[in-house]
Amino acid sequence: MRQLKDPDLIDVDASEAILSSELGEKGIRRWTESILPPILLGMAFLGLWYFISYVVLDEKRRFLLRPPHEVFLVGFANWKNFSEILAGLWSSTIVAVIGLALAITIGLTLATLMSQNKLIERAVFPYAVTLQAVPILAIVPLIGFWFGFGLNARVIVCVIISLFPIIVNTLFGLLSAPRGLHDLLTLQRVSRWTRLRKLMFPAALPAIFAGFRISAGLSVIGAIVGDFFFGRGDPGIGQLLQRYANRLMGEQLLASIIMSSLLGVVVFQLFGWIKEKAIGKWHQEQSG
Repeated sequence: MRQLKDPDLIDVDASEAILSSELGEKGIRRWTESILPPILLGMAFLGLWYFISYVVLDEKRRFLLRPPHEVFLVGFANWKNFSEILAGLWSSTIVAVIGLALAITIGLTLATLMSQNKLIERAVFPYAVTLQAVPILAIVPLIGFWFGFGLNARVIVCVIISLFPIIVNTLFGLLSAPRGLHDLLTLQRVSRWTRLRKLMFPAALPAIFAGFRISAGLSVIGAIVGDFFFGRGDPGIGQLLQRYANRLMGEQLLASIIMSSLLGVVVFQLFGWIKEKAIGKWHQEQSG
């Protein structure tokens, strides 16, 4: 005689099958929605790149935009060229990291002081806006005269470019704590330091990390701009870009541009990952 299965076991097996099917459908949908569109857009971009290189440009002008496979073979597959690009990228990364660290320290300090005293805010904020509005190229010669043409000048350029978003976002975040919670802490007669530590900084964290992500990308731009004008010390990626452009080395130039862009993306995503680890779950619950 056949032994019949328990109906409860049948229900459990069916539930597990349905659950696994739903998970599989969600995985496919997630891949389709998040990964497939960038891949398709990248393929379209490569197709446009080949079209411009082989159809729009003739043989004599093809040095203006080398096709992708030549860029890969000369700029990436050739270890001598690629190692030179990596060395320049590493030098620029060091400058960007130092400049961003200084900008974060200065920006957080100034924004905290401005949030605690209106007079300090009124005194400092106009100069912060002025520093952001002045074209960096206009003050590059002064930076070179005052601080030399080496690492210090390149770091200062990074600080100037990346400082303002940190100040503005941090100040906005510190002043965005709910008024009701401020009143509650006032009734409890807590100190100014406790109010800052327990209420204002936790409320400001999303805005602070938004400023960090913006300034992270700007610090990479500052490092490259500094390389263009301050050539002493280890050559950065900016100096390589200038050299390749002057010598019409299109493959190395495009490879350097791609690596510079990847550096900016990596730094941007790094701060996004830190934000998710630090406040991601809490911020999503607060938003919900």
